[in-house]
Amino acid sequence: MASTEPLPTPNGSPLLSERELSKLHWRCRRGLLENDLFIEQFFLRHEAQLTQWHAQGLLALMDLADNDLLDLLLRRREPEDALDVPEVHAVLGLLRAARGTPTALRAA
Repeated sequence: MASTEPLPTPNGSPLLSERELSKLHWRCRRGLLENDLFIEQFFLRHEAQLTQWHAQGLLALMDLADNDLLDLLLRRREPEDALDVPEVHAVLGLLRAARGTPTALRAA
């Protein structure tokens, strides 16, 4: 179920190519099921509209340890320091919005 609303993005940021999307999917594989559920729903909804700007924000989040990422996804904390940039906030908002969708996440 892909989103029909355009994603927030700065003008001029090109869409990701099929190869770039494939690499991004691979980089987003996580060790915690909870994180994978957020990420899976994010890609199901927004994959076709992702730009290089979004990829930068997502890759910055993927540099975090699994538990730190989960804290951000569950709003236990907010991005700080190097993560306190518009692309991280935009992607984090999209990831958080996907939270309620997966049945497995509600059962967890």
